[in-house]
Amino acid sequence: MFWTFVLVLLGTGCRAEGTNAGLKGRITQKGLEYGQQFGLEAVKSLLKKEYIPDLNGSYNVPLIGDVGYSVSRIQIQELQLNESVVSFSEGTGVRLVVSGARIQLHGVWRVKVLFIPDSGSFDLSVSDLSLSTELGVSRDDSGRPQVWSNNCRSSIGRLDVKFHDGASWLYNLFTGALQAPLRYEVNRQLCPELGKGISDLERVLKTMQVSAQIDPFAAIDYSLVNKPVIAREHGDMDLKGEFYGVAEHRESPFSPAPFLLPDEGDHMLLLGLSEFSANSAAFVYFTAGALRKNFRDDMIPKRSPVRLNTGSVGLFFPELRQLYPDMAMELHLSARKQPLLTCRPDSLALALFGTAEAFVVLPNGTLASAFLLDLDASLAGQLHLDSAKVGGSVALTDFSLSVVRSHVGSVQVKTLETLLKLALRMVALPMANKKLKKGFPLPSIYNLSLVNPRVKINQGFVLVATDVQYKA
Repeated sequence: MFWTFVLVLLGTGCRAEGTNAGLKGRITQKGLEYGQQFGLEAVKSLLKKEYIPDLNGSYNVPLIGDVGYSVSRIQIQELQLNESVVSFSEGTGVRLVVSGARIQLHGVWRVKVLFIPDSGSFDLSVSDLSLSTELGVSRDDSGRPQVWSNNCRSSIGRLDVKFHDGASWLYNLFTGALQAPLRYEVNRQLCPELGKGISDLERVLKTMQVSAQIDPFAAIDYSLVNKPVIAREHGDMDLKGEFYGVAEHRESPFSPAPFLLPDEGDHMLLLGLSEFSANSAAFVYFTAGALRKNFRDDMIPKRSPVRLNTGSVGLFFPELRQLYPDMAMELHLSARKQPLLTCRPDSLALALFGTAEAFVVLPNGTLASAFLLDLDASLAGQLHLDSAKVGGSVALTDFSLSVVRSHVGSVQVKTLETLLKLALRMVALPMANKKLKKGFPLPSIYNLSLVNPRVKINQGFVLVATDVQYKA
């Protein structure tokens, strides 16, 4: 539910001492007010499912004497919480104040008058109810949020009761005598019942997921890493924000560096994704062997002047055409170490470290290694984000190569470098940009979707400022 997400967001703070986070978030007052409607619905749902504990006592009726009563199976039929205010409780969590509320209850009554028992049902109407409470938030050792209720107070302005069945016509004559004791007992149970609902929520939070699988290779850990810091106008979170392998969970060689979210209160939610998170993802894909691609001539655009065959590539390897005349070739590209992302104001810088091994396709279909090169490239990138997916674009800013080995004689390095730059710009980058333009789906967390997200690249992290929409 949305309210659970709010509790997660408030479960830690970016200014708290402790572990640096890879992912930071902030929920603003605007976001809290949006979550308020779902929080109140959750409270109403919890209270309607529970039976209020039985009420027992006695009262004196003129001309009749003492009447012992027992009221049981009390359940809320209707709950109106129209006038409510939710705000941050600095240093604690969230404060909820409800005034002018109305509750309709139904239950079973039993009385004993002069040793004669009687029973039936009743309807109880409570109006002008006021309730205030604080919802404290923290985190447990597993990185899940913890919640508790604090400083709960309630008062009841008016209580009306009507009996049904049995000798209800008689007892309805004396409902005025029941006003004070019933109002006291009902009021006494409200805060404990709310506390029970919070305890139920705490048990749910203990089992909530704090990770999500992105694709067959990678998942992200978004468990909380620090204790809460709740300010007057917002609540912050520090999440681990580390990607890990689905097949094998290996520790990332990177460590998150501290960064702070800016003060922007026009959106419900601010998210900061650090270089650490992105580079931990690159580490996962690299170690999983996902950063490799094989190219054949039929994958090269028809307009390219250079083809993947010995006749064309042999222009840069004079002995290649002599050893393997008019034969097809394959080019195997792979990362020799993981890519490295750097966030700079208004742009992303991506350093790639790869190898390119060229093979000749022999008549029997086997591959003969021709040469192996190390390739280093620098890319500039932009990010695009909408409610469902994240994408982007990249452009080449620098490129260099070196020969590791050659089985086909000497290599014209500079000429080949120019050729591969052309191949990157005409083949590899258009393919990558086509995939980036299509985008990658965002993981669904707590049934939330982004509304009008805005992306800004800052030093060391990417900021997403957005509103959210919850769908049950």
